[in-house]
Amino acid sequence: MSKPTYILGLSCFYHDSGAVLLKDGEVIFAAQEERYTRIKQDEDLPVNAIFKALDIAGITINDIDAIGFYEKPLLKFFDRILRTYFKTWPFGLMQYQKAMQDWMHKKLWTPQQIEKELGYKGDIFYVPHHESHAASSFYCSGLEDSTIVTVDGVGEWATTTIGYGKGKDLQLKQEIHFPHSLGLLYSAITYYLGFKVNSAEYKVMGLAPYGEPKYMDEFHELIEIKEDGSFALNMTYFTYESGLRMTGRKIEKLFGQPTRTGESELTQFHKDIAASLQKVTEEAMLKICAHAKKICPSENLCLAGGVALNCVANGEILRSGMFKEIFVQPASGDAGGALGVALSIWHKKYDGKRMPKINDVYWGTEYSDDEIETFLKEEDIPYQKLNEANLIDTVSSLLEGENAMPCTAESQNDSAGSVVIGWFQGRMEFGPRALGNRSIIADARNKENWQKVNLKIKFRESFRPFAPTILEERVSDYCDLDRESPYMLLVADVHPDKREEVPAITHVDGSARIQTISQKQNKKYYDLIKAFEQKTGCPVIINTSFNVRGEPIVESPKDALNCFLNTYMDYLVLGNILIKKTDMPEDRVLKSKEYLEQFELD
Repeated sequence: MSKPTYILGLSCFYHDSGAVLLKDGEVIFAAQEERYTRIKQDEDLPVNAIFKALDIAGITINDIDAIGFYEKPLLKFFDRILRTYFKTWPFGLMQYQKAMQDWMHKKLWTPQQIEKELGYKGDIFYVPHHESHAASSFYCSGLEDSTIVTVDGVGEWATTTIGYGKGKDLQLKQEIHFPHSLGLLYSAITYYLGFKVNSAEYKVMGLAPYGEPKYMDEFHELIEIKEDGSFALNMTYFTYESGLRMTGRKIEKLFGQPTRTGESELTQFHKDIAASLQKVTEEAMLKICAHAKKICPSENLCLAGGVALNCVANGEILRSGMFKEIFVQPASGDAGGALGVALSIWHKKYDGKRMPKINDVYWGTEYSDDEIETFLKEEDIPYQKLNEANLIDTVSSLLEGENAMPCTAESQNDSAGSVVIGWFQGRMEFGPRALGNRSIIADARNKENWQKVNLKIKFRESFRPFAPTILEERVSDYCDLDRESPYMLLVADVHPDKREEVPAITHVDGSARIQTISQKQNKKYYDLIKAFEQKTGCPVIINTSFNVRGEPIVESPKDALNCFLNTYMDYLVLGNILIKKTDMPEDRVLKSKEYLEQFELD
C-alpha cells in the first residue's frame, strides 16, 4: 500500500490567514487562524490551524509532501509594491515606510518562517494569487468544464481574471491590473462610509437595500465600465496607491459630504451611497461574466475572490440566465486561497484525480460530548445531557419561544416569546459563514428576534439582516430560487405571501441571503429544522454566526460558553448537552462590557 500524499496549503500575511490539508486530493482539514487566536482576521502564519490539521490527520510535519503558498511574494514586492511607490514618490513615503517594515521583517521571509515555526524542510510551491482563487472554485465545483471569474482587491498585479477550466486543466486568459480594482472600489467606499476596510464590506451590502441608487452619475465618474467588462478607476479620487487612507478630499467634494467617522449617525445619504455602490458593482460583475462567457464559453460559471462573497451580485448573475450552473467557492476570500494552492499542486505536480463537488465545508476542529462535559464540570456549569432524539425534540420546541430570558431587568416582557439559542455541533465550518455547526439560531416567524439578536446578542448595528436556513426541499415554497444554496452565497426574493410569515429573515427590500440544508450535508441541523417544521409548519429558522461584533466565530466550548454567558442568549447547546441561562448563577452572566472590551469594535 503506497504512502498517502499530504499537501498543506497556506494563506497569510495580509488578512484572513488559513491552512488547508489535503490527503490524496481530499480535504481533511481547513480553518482560519483567527478561530484559534481569537484575533479577528488574524494575518499571521497559521501555526495553530496547521498543528490542529496535523493532529486530526495523525501525522507530523515530516509527513507533509509539499507546502503551497497562495501567491508569489517576490513578484508582489519587487514588481508591484516597489514600482507603485516609485510611481507615486514622494507622496507614498509614510505608506512605503510602513510597508517596508512588514515586508522586511515578515513577508519576504515566508520560507524561513515556515521552516522556523513548523520545522519543515521540504518543497514549498508558490502559485499566483488569482490562480489560487480560480483553483479553489473550479476544482471544488465538480464541473467538467467552466468559465471562471475571480474578482478581489489585488493579488500580485491582477484584480480581476477570466479563465477556463476543463478536467484537470485550468488556464487564466485575461486580467485587469492594479490599481484598477472592483474590490478596492468597494473597500474605498466602505472606508468613506466609516466602516473598517477588509472587514466590513458586507455591512455596506446589508445597508444598501435601505437606500436608493441616487448617485450613479457620481459612481460612473469614479469607475468607467466598458461593454466587454473591462473597467478603469479614476485614480484622482483614490489615495490607496500612495497613502494610508483609501480616499481623500476630492471624493468628499464629489459626493458633497465628508467621510463618516466612528459611530456617527448613518443617514439616508450613507444608505443611498451604499445602494449606488452595490448597483455599480452588480453592473460591473454582469458585464465581466458576459464577456467571460464569450471568450471562455461554457454553460457553467465558477466564481472566487473576495467580491464573490457579494451574494446580491451573485443572485443577479444567476437571474440573468447567462449560465445554467453557478458555483461560488464558500471561502472565496484570502483564506480560500490556501485551498486553491493545495489543489493546484495536487493536479499540477502530482497529476491527481479530481474530487467530486464538495458537499459541505465542515472541515475544522470538533469536540466530543466527553470533552464538553469535562470542560463544563471544571467550570462548575449546570447542564442537562440528552440523547440526540430528545435533544432535537427539546430544542425544536424551545425555538417556538416559551421561557425566553428578558432582555432587560426593567422590562420583563420585551422579549416575550423570543428565544435565541447558541448551537455548537461537530466540525467547524471553513469560511466566513456559520452553516449550522457554530450558529446562533432563532424562530424566523418572530420579528422581535431581528432586533434581539442584533442588539442584545450580537451587539451590532440594527440594520443588519439575518440569513435563513431553509430545508432544501422547501426553498422554492418560500423564495424565488429553484436550486440549492448551501453556503449563503445567493440572495433571492422571499415570496410576497411569505414575508409576513418569516419577517425576521426578510430584508427591507423583500430579499434574503439563503442557506439551504439537506440531510446529506448536515443531518443533525436538518433534523432540528425538520422537527421545527413538524411542530409549526414552518421550515425556516434564523441562522447567524456564533459570535459578537468584533469577535471571530467561536471555535471551542470555552468560546461558546463565554459568548453565551455574556449575552442575552437563552440556551446553549454543546453537542448533546443543553445549558439554560436561567440555571446560571447571577455572578456568571451578563458581563457584556468586560467581555466586549477584549475585541476591537469596528
